[in-house]
Amino acid sequence: MTDYHQPVLLKESVHGLDIKPDGIYVDTTFGGGGHSREILSHLTTGKLIAFDQDKDVLPNLPDDERFIFVQHNFRFLKNFLRYHGIESIDGLLADLGVSSHHFDTAQRGFSFRHDSAIDMRMNQDSGFSAVDLLNSYDLNHLTKVFREYGELSNARRVAHCIITYREKDAIDNTRDLIEALSSVLPRHAEHSFLAKVYQAIRIEVNHEMDYLRQMLEQTLQVLKPGGRLVVISYHSLEDRIVKTFIKNGAFEEDTSFDLYGNKKSVFKSITRKVIIPSEEEIKRNNRARSAKLRIAEKN
Repeated sequence: MTDYHQPVLLKESVHGLDIKPDGIYVDTTFGGGGHSREILSHLTTGKLIAFDQDKDVLPNLPDDERFIFVQHNFRFLKNFLRYHGIESIDGLLADLGVSSHHFDTAQRGFSFRHDSAIDMRMNQDSGFSAVDLLNSYDLNHLTKVFREYGELSNARRVAHCIITYREKDAIDNTRDLIEALSSVLPRHAEHSFLAKVYQAIRIEVNHEMDYLRQMLEQTLQVLKPGGRLVVISYHSLEDRIVKTFIKNGAFEEDTSFDLYGNKKSVFKSITRKVIIPSEEEIKRNNRARSAKLRIAEKN
């Protein structure tokens, strides 16, 4: 399990669920199973339902009668809860980060550290990969991806470089992409720039922002009053969505008020400010450095 992925903010996130031993909980991102195993350790007669669309996680599944695994994206949360006869839950945890397994496995194509095909599919049965994106999106579509999901100030120039390169040859692997971007790679900051490029492509390929919104919206229906929502995010785009949702129960500013003029609130934030990993945890696991944990309780 630790070889697959070292869970981030493990104690803090599971503590944030305020687990009832007989409660029903959801881990929307099973991965290496670190958070799931910790949740199970607090349950007696309760149940844990875990989601993950990646078949690589299957060897990590615990043999536990209290555990139900769903090999699908968490956007199908409500449907699969109903399929298993569950109408409401006591808490949900989402660790939104890409696992160490994805970054370290060259053939999955999530990291520019490997000279490999640029795949980036979380669900390997999905038909659309990063290679398809890079070789099919037009200038405006590519620009939008790099501007919105990579937050690149020169997004249009990056997109133009990709289109110019692919007019001569397809972009299939890391080497091709880096060569295509050679004229825009900033000196002494190549790694941080490529990290943003890869983040943007990965988010688009896996519809990460759309699916996150879909899952969060469903928590309004499946969480019991007093149920906990616990989310670990790793970049500002995710965290902004989660923060706004906890504040408003929606993804835009909500102007609805009750009869007394007080702003209606679906969630109560449990943490006064965002929780980040300790220096000790970051030393143990450098990939935890960007993690932000938010905890809320449904009213």
